[in-house]
Amino acid sequence: MHPKTLLDACTDLVRLVVKFDHPADAVVSRFFREHRNLGPRERNTLAETAYNVLRQKLLFEYLARSGPGSRERKLAVLGFHGDRNYIKSALTDAEAAWLDSTSTIPAGDLQPHHRHNLPDWLVQPLKAQVGDEFQALATSLNSPAPLDLRVNDFKQKRLPALDQLKKDAIDGVATPFSPWGIRIQGKPAINKLPAFVNGELEVQDEGSQLLAWLLEAKRGEMVADFCAGAGGKTLAIGAMMRNTGRLYAFDVSAHRLDALKPRLARSGLSNVHPVAIAHERDERIKRLAGKMDRVLVDAPCSGLGTLRRNPDLKWRQTAAGVQELQAKQMAILASAQRLVKSGGRLVYATCSILPDENEAVAEAFTAAHPDFVPVPVADVLGKLMASADTQPAPDAAALCAGPYLRLWPHRHDTDGFFAAVWERKA
Repeated sequence: MHPKTLLDACTDLVRLVVKFDHPADAVVSRFFREHRNLGPRERNTLAETAYNVLRQKLLFEYLARSGPGSRERKLAVLGFHGDRNYIKSALTDAEAAWLDSTSTIPAGDLQPHHRHNLPDWLVQPLKAQVGDEFQALATSLNSPAPLDLRVNDFKQKRLPALDQLKKDAIDGVATPFSPWGIRIQGKPAINKLPAFVNGELEVQDEGSQLLAWLLEAKRGEMVADFCAGAGGKTLAIGAMMRNTGRLYAFDVSAHRLDALKPRLARSGLSNVHPVAIAHERDERIKRLAGKMDRVLVDAPCSGLGTLRRNPDLKWRQTAAGVQELQAKQMAILASAQRLVKSGGRLVYATCSILPDENEAVAEAFTAAHPDFVPVPVADVLGKLMASADTQPAPDAAALCAGPYLRLWPHRHDTDGFFAAVWERKA
């Protein structure tokens, strides 16, 4: 594609994503559906350019003030994913001179928000948690995430899966914490590999895999994934159960559960039962009260732990929205706990990095439900890691803050995750 045509397309896509009317991934997908003439290379350039703009929005908007042309075009030029000389061939002399000038601005002349590229309301809660690590965290959140896979060990083991990926000319390494994880360099077309098509591999962040592992589901048990969504954790739990027992995948969105069905068919699991519910107090939930050995509540949240993959969330979420989510999280957790039998386990998890959605919810639940005893996550993970094929066993305590799981992109190279574990008194 001619550089000028490609830059025009990048500008059009940037104009759409910075409206924040819809999630960025949905905007990008729709743009590609409407421009089917684009090849894989052009699609990659367009998508990565849009995501670069979302990641570095405050810095790019500051730099764009001095340049000629429309705001969206300047943002697309600054965020262009590819060879700078290639894109300069599409610029006017004035634009090229401006672009060169942006590279000479001393870092010391930039304001803090130009360096961290986070909204003001998000800065203080993060600084309060990580202190001097704040800029390292911000840099990590504004960097693309690696591609993690989960080996479906109901069908395959990790070492043979790594060997097969090597034969397919794909570089992969075992993840350090999850016994099922493989980290891939670059962005190969995983969905075209036979191992993916036949259900041996699934795309899933290593941190998300650890949330499923924490449930420690066993053969023959009754288990519920209370907010299953498209079922990434559901499938990992079903494999842990070795396709025995009964695993309910509840969600209020039938559309999200529909996305689970083809993945479920590939997985080879027959113990998973997707159930669309009207709300957390649905009558079908009441009928199962006190019958579950284990319940995972991967609650709806701000998703701010996934900014490496979804950078638009930091501009679309608000402090008020987080407070609304907290009320929903507490209500869902209070309803889900009714499913847990005496001696059973309850896990609450989010992909948020905010205490309001994490520690605050867990501590409120513990105070309101004295029949649930908090279990230190480090103890659970330590036992699991000691018995897994991840040798030498990782330091589980390094993944935790107090009794909770606390994963950070800059520390653990996972998305940001939180989890709390309780067991109901017998």
